[in-house]
Amino acid sequence: MRRFASVAGSRCGASLCALALFVTASEARPRADATFDFRIAPKSRLSALADFTTTTGIQVVRLGGGAISGASPAVSGRLAAETALREILAGSNLAYRFTGPRTVTIESAPDAAIALETISVTEVSIGRGGISEIDITSADIERRNATDLRGVFRGEPSIVVGSSLPMSQKLYVQGIEETNLAISIDGSRQNNKVFHHNATTMIDPSLLRAVRVDAGVAPADAGPGALGGAIAYFTKDARDFLSADGFGGSIKSTFNFNGNVSTTNLTSYSRQGEFEALGSFTYGKGSEFRAGNGEQVLGSATNVLSGLGKLAYQNADGHRLSISHEQIRDDAIRPFRANAVQIYGSQTTPLVRPYKLDRQNTVVSYSNVSPEGWWNPNVVLGYNRTQVAVDQYAGATPETYSYTSEGVTDSLNGKLENKFALPIGDMVAGIDFYRDRARSIERAYRTAETSDNVGAYAQARLTFLDNAKLSFGLRGDHQQFGGINGFRSSDQGLSSNVSGEYALTSHLTAKAGYSNVWAGVPLAENYVQNPAWNYGTGPRAVTSDNATAGLVAHFASFRIEGGVFRTRIWDARVPLWAADMALRAFDVQSQGFHVGGAYSWDDGFVRLQFVRTDATINGRPADSYLGKYLTAPIGDILTVQVAHSFVPLSLTIGGDVEIAFEDDSLLNPATGIGRLDGYEVVNVFAEHRPIAVPSLTLRGEVRNLLNQTYAARGTYGLEYGSGVVRPLYDPGRSYLVSAKLTF
Repeated sequence: MRRFASVAGSRCGASLCALALFVTASEARPRADATFDFRIAPKSRLSALADFTTTTGIQVVRLGGGAISGASPAVSGRLAAETALREILAGSNLAYRFTGPRTVTIESAPDAAIALETISVTEVSIGRGGISEIDITSADIERRNATDLRGVFRGEPSIVVGSSLPMSQKLYVQGIEETNLAISIDGSRQNNKVFHHNATTMIDPSLLRAVRVDAGVAPADAGPGALGGAIAYFTKDARDFLSADGFGGSIKSTFNFNGNVSTTNLTSYSRQGEFEALGSFTYGKGSEFRAGNGEQVLGSATNVLSGLGKLAYQNADGHRLSISHEQIRDDAIRPFRANAVQIYGSQTTPLVRPYKLDRQNTVVSYSNVSPEGWWNPNVVLGYNRTQVAVDQYAGATPETYSYTSEGVTDSLNGKLENKFALPIGDMVAGIDFYRDRARSIERAYRTAETSDNVGAYAQARLTFLDNAKLSFGLRGDHQQFGGINGFRSSDQGLSSNVSGEYALTSHLTAKAGYSNVWAGVPLAENYVQNPAWNYGTGPRAVTSDNATAGLVAHFASFRIEGGVFRTRIWDARVPLWAADMALRAFDVQSQGFHVGGAYSWDDGFVRLQFVRTDATINGRPADSYLGKYLTAPIGDILTVQVAHSFVPLSLTIGGDVEIAFEDDSLLNPATGIGRLDGYEVVNVFAEHRPIAVPSLTLRGEVRNLLNQTYAARGTYGLEYGSGVVRPLYDPGRSYLVSAKLTF
């Protein structure tokens, strides 16, 4: 379980950085008589620094481009913060400098190569140490040069992203589709169930600084509706780049020769006194790409526009108020059903039609970055909206345009919580609410469903002795559901979770967790709503159980882990347009195991992970048709990641491999369902920062080096025969070049 974080470098000249290696501002250090109870086991230095922040509350900021690597010895006992920090950094050629009573800067030589795993104050606070937590840092996102959600999670086989088009990608965590997870962006709950042929949460990786995934077992403060876990996206802040007053920015351009796709991002940020601002803008344009077999994939052109704006005020006492607005728009000709090239059947339709997807998220938040005692509040008020507009056709020929229909979902939501510091840990307690709406706007009618929810929750995270951690929480929710034709119902339920870790030896840790979740009644997607629906006695609340257990072994720079997981969901609502299908529901199960290992050295690392995921719906093997809502056939996936920096050359090379194994367990000629074809995808890259121009980063990469013809797991129709569904193939061999200039 990684608790890494990524670069948050401020800009400084080479001579100033070199001088800072040997200068310590004593007046900025924490109080000399302040000591802390450290219980840090031998582990990677990066992970030890994360534990240092958790123990002391002192924020760690990494300056420069070098990687924080190597191993830290055990640090235990009642020690001053500076003493513990010296022990963690011993033998690393890294120096520290306290820039305030709650902030310390880690610095290295200015000629270091690109960061492989580095640390920043903001991302250290993102990881909460959950039993099944997966943290994607900005170092991961940058190293993968992510251009869509597939790229963000590349190398994480527990998180599968289906479809090759960003606007129709579906995400599965341990086999569970994301509409069954608690999704948030900058703390704002997302309500994005618009159209099953479209993406649920399309987001621009250029705007992200980190992602936290709670796979399966999620804490109570992850939000309501965490049936199969939770995903929290965090966008960039000016303080990720500037540790003091100043101005900076970057421009990055990437060109993909497969489809001649050009993507450019411009980001600028500023800090002046107590105020800060950030703006980021991305534009992508290109033609249809070619699959491994040389065929042009219909409707795969790129036409995307996204942006992020943030303003914040933070006074000397640490009170921080911020407002942000993030938006993305995809507007292009797509396959008639945007998640498949063609679905064969009796209905005659055009092969392509215009699609327009527009998602936006606005968040106002308050927090105290320098909390004292029991007062550590977090207040969030958010509003998000997703709109999909699709052309509809009628008449003698399938190309006869009739009208444009729209589906709109939105959510007004917020929370008020406080973290209470305890002698052996902390406890978060709060209340939250949401008002979700799902509307369908057709030529002949308009329909809508609504959901109003108020919840209260508490989550404790405690450390006992030197070798045991325990987390447990409880939340209660009350929901009022509003259906079509004035139908109303209300219900309430409790959700609970418990998880823990126990160090069996100095090298071996056991962990396990369980959660039971009440999620109320989910809204129907917009494009299946029928004004003639009959709700009868009313829909049933959806509930779930999640369980996980595993072992983690670490020996210096080696880490090996393995575990099992299971998620069971009852009464998962998947309505159809038919008048008697408003309450259609299924029971879902996804279970499996994962094993993996990692080895890190001073300037690189290698990681290997294998996950087997078996999913069923109503006791039968899952298929990708219902997978658009619930769970999909995933099977066995092996991933390998590797990277190494040649520091004297300012050069980093690396790559990743994904191997999906052939699976014929679904084979059923009577229904047209076939086997899951296997594939091996290899991606490689080289990245260079010229010593003469350290602010410039040049990168070249090859994706799908072996030119495989394949549809990634989680893609709709990949298991059906050629006469049923023609799935969206992924791009064949693709050459990309990138240049990034920081100023």
